[in-house]
Amino acid sequence: MNAELLKKAHEKIPSVPVLVNLISKREKELINGAKPLILPESLDVDKCDIALQEVAEGKLVAEIDFDAIAKAEDAKTKWNTKHAESVSSLYAD
Repeated sequence: MNAELLKKAHEKIPSVPVLVNLISKREKELINGAKPLILPESLDVDKCDIALQEVAEGKLVAEIDFDAIAKAEDAKTKWNTKHAESVSSLYAD
């Protein structure tokens, strides 16, 4: 993995978990035959480096659905609250 490309990609997408997931997904697409969005320097360039360069050049971006995240967090909170009462009743003195 090219450290300079990683640094440039991280400047475009500062969230490490989002960047890791985006690069991982794109690398799998490239391995499975997707065409690069950039012109690689050679045919043997690492797929991870291609994905990083795509992000660094702004050819590949991540969209975050904040509404979906909020709904998931809300559902998780409701589930935890509901089941915490059940668990605490099991251990009641």
